[in-house]
Amino acid sequence: MTPDSPSRKPKVCFLYIAQTHQILHSLPIAVALAKGWPELSVEVQATTQDHLDYARALLRASNGPDLAMSLLGPQWLRNLRFKEASTPPKALMLAANAWALGRFDAIVTPERTSALLRKLGVQKPLLVYTQHGAGDRGGVFEPRLRQFDLVMAAGPKQRDRMVEGGWVRPENCAMVGYPKFDLIDALPGSPLPVFPEARPVVVYNPHFHATLGSWPRFGVDVLKAFADDDRFNLIFAPHIRLFDGASQEMLQSLAPYRNNPRIHIDLGGPAAIDMTYTRAADIYLGDVSSQVYEFLRTPKPCLFLNASNAAWQGDESFHHWGYGPVLDSADHLVDAIEAARQGHGSYLAAQKTGFAESFDLSATPSSHRAAAAIAAKLGIAAA
Repeated sequence: MTPDSPSRKPKVCFLYIAQTHQILHSLPIAVALAKGWPELSVEVQATTQDHLDYARALLRASNGPDLAMSLLGPQWLRNLRFKEASTPPKALMLAANAWALGRFDAIVTPERTSALLRKLGVQKPLLVYTQHGAGDRGGVFEPRLRQFDLVMAAGPKQRDRMVEGGWVRPENCAMVGYPKFDLIDALPGSPLPVFPEARPVVVYNPHFHATLGSWPRFGVDVLKAFADDDRFNLIFAPHIRLFDGASQEMLQSLAPYRNNPRIHIDLGGPAAIDMTYTRAADIYLGDVSSQVYEFLRTPKPCLFLNASNAAWQGDESFHHWGYGPVLDSADHLVDAIEAARQGHGSYLAAQKTGFAESFDLSATPSSHRAAAAIAAKLGIAAA
């Protein structure tokens, strides 16, 4: 039987070349596709064993199917790291595996670097971009989106911005909801931090962006403010990329706070990416991370740090800053946290509206809707 024989099952690759947090966004689609479309062959490929181990653990914990999985080669490249990063260089891995990936009928990815495959001569497979968040930061709306045959949107806000900006054609955009919610709801959840005393819990979730993220300018001041004030317990759970490959100096800046009983530090463990903290926390403190929308699945108080002195009012890239007070410094931070807690009612309507604009959720699971969109692009009828 030849690779392109009509009797051959079309092959769909779920590709993971970035950090492990992205697995949560597309793995539930792989599960839905494998369960609902048996005429397709679904396979997971990744650049590290940690990716495959985490994916298998998620499938076991959620009673998912036993998907075929394999590592991209070669081994020497899998072992290559720049600046102690947790993953090998994405572009080099794509270049080394372009021929093999080109034998699939569709490649599904939660990140945009894989658009490079088109420049590497990979023309046959459909390229599908699932997104890995539903945030507002403008950097994710960019020319590489045009290289994908199918781009998914979590809700009307994301879809309209991509289409109206000319990044995605309407016929190539599928509004599917948020598949990550399906997987999270099927998981038992990671263990919560144990604090000696019950206090309201703040999650501080700075983004890795060099200027918009609050860590370089305010981060240590934030930790110190909570160390010096006992009104709240703090979970410090930055975006997983912020400390990926961090310098010793950056890591050392956390040392004074690691043994504080009211401060829990997690730089990228499972609980930092599987919504354990955003679901458990009472108050969100952040900047431009899309995780604020996961936090707002249940409307709760938010507070934002404007580290770049951005003129943010009316800018759609900072739309979420309408869900709570915005500070231009970390001065009197804990007082501001308490004020945000007390004044949450003023932002409740905006939070509910913003969540509805961000996530088009329906009785049909998001992962099934996303899988159906992929199958339709492959010319296969709905399950």
